[in-house]
Parts: sequence; structure tokens; C-alpha cells
Amino acid sequence: MSASAPVTWPPSLWAATAPAGPALPALEGEVQADVVVIGAGFTGLSTAIHLREAGVEVVVVEAAEPGWGASGRNNGQVIPTLAGHDPSAMVARHGEAGERFNAVLRDSAQYLFDTIRRYDIAAEAEQAGWVQPVHSPGRFKLAEKRVREWSSIGAPVELLDKAATARMTGSEAWFGGFWNRTGGHINPLALARGLSQIALTLGAVIYARSPVAGMTRQGERWLVKTAKGSVTARALVLATNAYTDAFEGGLAPAIAAEVVPVLSWQMATQPISDNIAKTIIPDRQAMSDTHRELYFARWDARNRLVTGGAAVFPGAGGDNLRKPVAERLLRLWPQLGEVSFDYVWSGYIGMTPDDVLKPQVPGYPRIHRLGPDAFGWVGCNGRAVALSVSLGRELARATQGVQVETLGLPLSEPKAQPMRDLVRRIAPLALPLYRALDAREI
Repeated sequence: MSASAPVTWPPSLWAATAPAGPALPALEGEVQADVVVIGAGFTGLSTAIHLREAGVEVVVVEAAEPGWGASGRNNGQVIPTLAGHDPSAMVARHGEAGERFNAVLRDSAQYLFDTIRRYDIAAEAEQAGWVQPVHSPGRFKLAEKRVREWSSIGAPVELLDKAATARMTGSEAWFGGFWNRTGGHINPLALARGLSQIALTLGAVIYARSPVAGMTRQGERWLVKTAKGSVTARALVLATNAYTDAFEGGLAPAIAAEVVPVLSWQMATQPISDNIAKTIIPDRQAMSDTHRELYFARWDARNRLVTGGAAVFPGAGGDNLRKPVAERLLRLWPQLGEVSFDYVWSGYIGMTPDDVLKPQVPGYPRIHRLGPDAFGWVGCNGRAVALSVSLGRELARATQGVQVETLGLPLSEPKAQPMRDLVRRIAPLALPLYRALDAREI
């Protein structure tokens, strides 16, 4: 991407509705800072804000524009859990560091909404809660386990029987579930652009359209180089996740090799009339269920249902997803009548599958010390909206010498995904198996 070339935004609902982002320069020449952050998504921008709140000089270098990657393309659900692992699994994997991480994750949705309110960010934020219905009677044990585990560490979760789930979702399709009161949903691109403006207001410097070609340690400083400039800094945060090698293959090969970018499709219906909308998730919670091929939906500020799907071969612009996802919505909520989609778009989720034979099964996030005063993380596994903002706070503290033994950063060494490129290609082929398994459970 040329520093002078305009950025092409995916034709998403968020790009059509989010307030414009700030006008930002490209990086040219040599720049000095105390901390350099690579990537202007939620993590990078949160890191910059927390550093500036502490009076630390920070420069953010972004390959495109703030929110151009996953932070501005996702469904906007604010969920304070991991997709595939409960608190006991994190403790088994990371011990006391896992316990601290669990506390960060538990409070992450509340922290995000508090941040939005504190800075008055126009992000269409609705803290209505997040509900996870179960799609078969047998999966109700999963809801019971998750409520038991999360309530044991103080999360505001509640088990729902079939009737309560039907009242909350407006659908008889599910067999119970649980909900967390601190969750909700936002316009993710509006949030990213709002965070970038807050960072600038606090005194951060953000460079856009400046893909980083490499980062190296030179003496006591980090050197970050782009095509037309460089940043030298004492400390560094890498916040690129699924897009680590999307622009420059040499940026962080070890980090890029451990994350599998998996394409995720998002879709927004035409606006739904008020009389119908009040019968579908009437209290406007975010919703994502227990299907392996996830069923998820939330309202936006204009009464559009924002949902999505996956396909082995999604076709041009995801067009062949329109019919099956519309049919799914009608199975859940027949009162919708005819369903059409005004927006269909896609972006990459950073997956870290722990089983190479199950490439779409969510793994654990990977958080690393990259060298002296340098940290980064990958592996959102579809749950980074809340978590990334809180991890930005933790990473900012880590660069300032706060002992990582006191932070919610379970550090590990980068570990390449076996056959990463092959897994990336075959991941969609697992969908027929997941559909069969989901149907068999019912």
C-alpha cells in the first residue's frame, strides 16, 4: 500500500454509518518516541490511550487506517469470555497468570463500556448484556458449567431455562442458556475511530497508510521501519493479530506463523419495523449460541439485525450466503417474513487452533514478550472486542516496567501453527462436519 494511496474500505454497515475518522499523515522521515505501537486496532489504540493517560510519549504506526482490519469489520458484540475455554482451562494452562487473565477478561466488557462513557465516544454502545443460548438439550450442561465457573470468580452470569431463553431471544429454537449482564454491542468501526480521536486528543501521534516492514533491536532501542520512515523507541507493542503479515511478510514472521487468519462474513438486514423488532431479542442483548457453526445476531441503532455466516465457497462478495442465512433467521424468527440484506462484508479472525485437525475450533490467545520492553498478542479467536481494550491497558503497563507477574498477561513463547497455510485453506472445509455434528446433537 502506497503512503499516498487512499484506503479502500469494505462496503460494510459500519463503514456506511460510523462517523468519519481523523485525517492522519503517513510516516515519513525519522521519529523518536518512548513507546511505538504497531497497529491501530482496538489493542493498539487502547495501549496508546493508556500510555498517554500516564504521560508517556507514544507513536502508533498503522498500515491502513484505524479500524480498517478486524476491529472495524466484526459483528460488534462485546463478550467477556473466550470462545472455547472457561476459567479453569486458563488456570490449568497458565497457573496464577491464568487467574489474573481471567479477572481481566471477566471485567473486560464493563471496562469497555465504562471507557466509552468516560470519553463520550459515539459508538452506538448498548450495554444490554450478552446471551448464549444452547442449541440442543445436551448442550445445556455446557451452560451450567460456564455459569458455575464464571460465577465462582465473580462474573454477573445467570443460568436461563428454556422459557427464560425464549423470552429473552423471542424464539423457541433454543433449550436454555446463560447470560452475562455486562456484555452488549457497539458499532466497532465507530469505536475504533473514536478511540483514535481520543488518543490524538491526549497527545498520541498516529501515522496511517504506513505498513511496517520490520522491527529490530538496535542497542537499547527498537527500530521500526516503513517504506518512507522509521520510529525509534525504548519500548514496543505489536498489535496486528490476524493482519500481521497482510501487508509486509517480514514484519514478525514468528508471530504471523502462529495465527491462522479465518475469513468471517457479516451481514446486515434491511431495517426491521418496530412492531416486529420488539418481538426479536426485545431487550436488545447481543446473542451468539453454542452451534459449532455459530448462530449470532444483534440489533444496530437503525433496527437492522446484524448477523453472519460461513461458507465453504462464499462466492462473489458472499452473495451465496444471503439465502441460507436468511433461511436461518426465518427458522429462528418466522415473524420476520421476507429477509433481505443491505450489507454483506468480510474480514479475518485471528484463530489459534490447538488441534490442527480442527482448524475452526477456537484456541487460546497468545501473549508474548518479544524482547526487552516489547510485547504483543495474537489469537482473538472471535472474542477480541472487549478483551483487546483491556489488554491494551495491561500491555501499556508492561512497557512501563510494571512486573508482568502482577498483570493479566499469561506469557508464552511464539509457536508456529503446523501446516499453517494448508490449515488456512482447508478451514472452511470443516463446515459440513460441524453442521453434521450440530444436527446430530439435536
